Amino acid sequence: MERIAIIDGIRTPFCKMGTEFKDIDAQELGRVATRELLERTGIDVRQIDEVIFGNVGQPADAANIARVISLLSGIPKTVPAFTVHRNCASGIESVVQAAMKIQLEQGSCYIAGGTESMSNIPFYLSKELREVLTHLSRAKTFAQKLQALSQIKLAYLKPRVGLEMGLTDPVCGMIMGSTAEVLAKEFGVTREEQDAFALESHLRALRGKTLLREEIVPVIPPPKYKSAIEHDNGPREGQTLEALAKLKPYFDRRSGTVTVGNSSQVTDGAAALLVMSEKRAKELNLKPLGFIRAYAFVGVEPHRMGIGPAHAIPQVLKKAGMRLKDIQAVEINEAFATQVLACLKALDSPAFAKEFGYEGFTGTIDREILNVNGGAIALGHPVGTTGARLILTMLKHMRRHQLNTGLVSLCVGGGQGAAVVLER
Repeated sequence: MERIAIIDGIRTPFCKMGTEFKDIDAQELGRVATRELLERTGIDVRQIDEVIFGNVGQPADAANIARVISLLSGIPKTVPAFTVHRNCASGIESVVQAAMKIQLEQGSCYIAGGTESMSNIPFYLSKELREVLTHLSRAKTFAQKLQALSQIKLAYLKPRVGLEMGLTDPVCGMIMGSTAEVLAKEFGVTREEQDAFALESHLRALRGKTLLREEIVPVIPPPKYKSAIEHDNGPREGQTLEALAKLKPYFDRRSGTVTVGNSSQVTDGAAALLVMSEKRAKELNLKPLGFIRAYAFVGVEPHRMGIGPAHAIPQVLKKAGMRLKDIQAVEINEAFATQVLACLKALDSPAFAKEFGYEGFTGTIDREILNVNGGAIALGHPVGTTGARLILTMLKHMRRHQLNTGLVSLCVGGGQGAAVVLER
């Protein structure tokens, strides 16, 4: 079957919600990444068969945001585009969709990526207030308008926070941080282990700042357009275990261990990748960063959603015909420190492997090859973008160190896991 090549990729800096990118919407972030990718690769936009973007926040003023990004980027109107939404794996889903279309010979050249402006996820009016405003809009006389307004109660004015709603599972009713607490207790992950993992994420991100700059396009944010943002603003200089230890548990305030310090940061950012068939890459004389060898998606219990990588990794290795020892570098998204640590323990557990039939496909992941330039605890987690960012970061790392194999994986809100094996 035709090999799927990833020619190149680019992303914006990742900025914490409410900071430098708060006035940039998701479609503009996607446009910046896509336009820069087109410029750097020199690809003729007429060669593109389709544009696919992952997005979770789905802005109301940019329905089918992939199409909006495509047109804003100067890609011809005759090129179709569609948006995918698989929660935290949306960025990976966009790349997988491109790969499947290539394998089905529906096309040979795709732009795939993800975008998210978590700063601009809206607040929602209460149902009661919506009904009052509806009656007000239909009122014809001044008396009718006063009657409608008189129905407003103070309690109706309390908004529903879209971000909180989106991070709460509608089936089990738990916010994502509470599902991390489930894994902390189940796998015996201590607060000290979580904080140490979080500190290492920041230290690695700071050490890798120059390297990560290779995958970033500077962005000059509005409204003042004074200076360019060239780096992720999440990694904290001077972060210490003592500072992390002072933070109170956020999701289980009585007996919890998950804090804002050992959780991923809520972030804005976008990424774009040029994906094509190996044959097409050769015809255009383009040298790929690497190739997709295999991909896998799995379902897990919603209240244990963070365990997804421990199920997806064995599956993708089996599809690739590989063992964990064949992998030279690993990226597991740091939704929560405890979530990654629980997955590492599960993958290294013969009992876990036996229970789920993964004998021969699990083992110990060397922490020295895991998230070598930091992860979402330091860099941030713009949910629709992260999957594409993981692929981009891994391929750049593999090229930099002349590695042949890499694995990326993440947990997915709602109870799923995703994993991709990459090769050079």
